[in-house]
Amino acid sequence: MLPFYKLHGLGNDYVYLDAITTPSLERTLNLPKLARQVSNRHTGIGSDGLILLCKPTPDSHAHARMRMFNADGSESPMCGNGVRCVAKLAHDHLAITPNPILIQTGAGTLSIHYKTTNGKLTSATVNMGPPTLTLKDIPVNARNTTPTDHPYTSTLTIDAFTFPATFVGMGNPHAVIFVEPTKANLAGIDNLLHTLGPRIENHPAFPQRVNAHFVFALARNHAAMHTWERGSGPTQACGSGACAVLVAGVLTDHLGRAARIDLPGGRLAIKWDQRSNNVLMTGPAVESFCGTLPINPSPQGRGRGGVGSSK
Repeated sequence: MLPFYKLHGLGNDYVYLDAITTPSLERTLNLPKLARQVSNRHTGIGSDGLILLCKPTPDSHAHARMRMFNADGSESPMCGNGVRCVAKLAHDHLAITPNPILIQTGAGTLSIHYKTTNGKLTSATVNMGPPTLTLKDIPVNARNTTPTDHPYTSTLTIDAFTFPATFVGMGNPHAVIFVEPTKANLAGIDNLLHTLGPRIENHPAFPQRVNAHFVFALARNHAAMHTWERGSGPTQACGSGACAVLVAGVLTDHLGRAARIDLPGGRLAIKWDQRSNNVLMTGPAVESFCGTLPINPSPQGRGRGGVGSSK
């Protein structure tokens, strides 16, 4: 039986495994398959994906390492809401208590300052580092977009839809689309998300797919966003996406350098520090429950290794 934890940041929920205590999990489990199984909200635990808390690599000064798999089994470099929960799991269950905690991710090592209540980590500020704005580094295939007069805005075309978007890398690729906050648009956002979200994710402009965000700029320091997350679909929150939204908002003059960003699952505070060029994200980390999984791991981490009865 394999112990697991369920944590979420504003409803952006993942199943977490402790591969620090049991390092063999990285090599004995078929992690993409397991991610697909546990994420299923009808036949599994239900989540936006699977995250492992691992030992850092020998060349790292980090306290722990994060591996993140989307609900479709694809691996991503990092997750903004997920990394806050990684810090919580490390702090609350493994007594990793430096403040800040340094978490190694596929997008670099992130510094996480946190607050506690009754000895438990409850909220954290993640230094997400500087945004990536060069299209080839995000990555975006510029040949499949149309430039506009604005240096940070391009036009995407999907069938009869043509709309401007701003592309930002925050350890993973993001396409930010600002939508006028009219009553009709506010009411129709779910239809817009489900209609265009998967088409944008898989648009030929994005060789690694993309996270698509539809954003209402409500004031210079306030925005609301809805996300279609690559590999997972609609999510309650996207931390790296909220960072990308603020950066895109600054670049297009929709937002100032600090704003509260409302997501379906709650609110994040985002700041793009002008001096350091780093983006800071502050939000909660919550443990929902823990349990055990019946697993049947294979020695090479292929084929089996997902949820199933042991024989």
